[in-house]
Amino acid sequence: MNYYIKSSWAQVQAELLRTFRNRRFIFFSILMPAAFFFLFTAVVGGSDVPSYWSAYYLMSMTSYGVVGASLVTFSQRISKERSAGWIRLLRLSPLPSGSYVLSKIAAQGAINLILILTMFLLGRVGKSVHLSWSIWLEAGLWIWVGGFAFMALGLFLGSMKNSDVVQMISMALYMSLSIVGGLWMPLSSLPSVLQNIAKFTPTYRMGEGPWALVEGRALDWTGIAILSMYIILFMVLSSYIMKRQEAI
Repeated sequence: MNYYIKSSWAQVQAELLRTFRNRRFIFFSILMPAAFFFLFTAVVGGSDVPSYWSAYYLMSMTSYGVVGASLVTFSQRISKERSAGWIRLLRLSPLPSGSYVLSKIAAQGAINLILILTMFLLGRVGKSVHLSWSIWLEAGLWIWVGGFAFMALGLFLGSMKNSDVVQMISMALYMSLSIVGGLWMPLSSLPSVLQNIAKFTPTYRMGEGPWALVEGRALDWTGIAILSMYIILFMVLSSYIMKRQEAI
């Protein structure tokens, strides 16, 4: 057990170091969401804009950054390692079975937590977003849990060994789900057809909890249930595909 913990922790540390050295990750998951947040909260204003607009959009862009890290960066990294034969090499090592996937998920969970704290700090200091400690905590926890749904999707996409295809698919999903799910703009500004579709997307369910908190509405726990279903679905699919690939 002690060896399992040490080996897994070593992999988590390596993942953290590799991720934060990745310029694409820094751009898409930190710089771009932060830039969008400051830009749109500066441009959109006036008496017709609700007082919670800055806090609302901060939650949207924090979710957007976590989705990018959990879906795009995560899936591409797994796909590249699979195509390079890294996972096959790990099986020949004395590392315990399952250590690879668990360390990946643990590292990504830590990365998502850092992203959330960074965005919240930027919103608090840069835009004077004032929220109670309970709302900061609940909103951050909701977004963090939602990130696991996109990790599961990223793991599913990463089961494909062609990293170029994975990159295209993950980016297309990232942008389309973010728009349809209401992360780029409030859901009320979208056509009614897209509003109905949005409620089935994980991006909308990821944002609805924090949005409700900053608006002073009661939480709808259906969102967590739907996110959990996405996690289970994509974990089962990716596990099945990887086992089939190993058998071949």
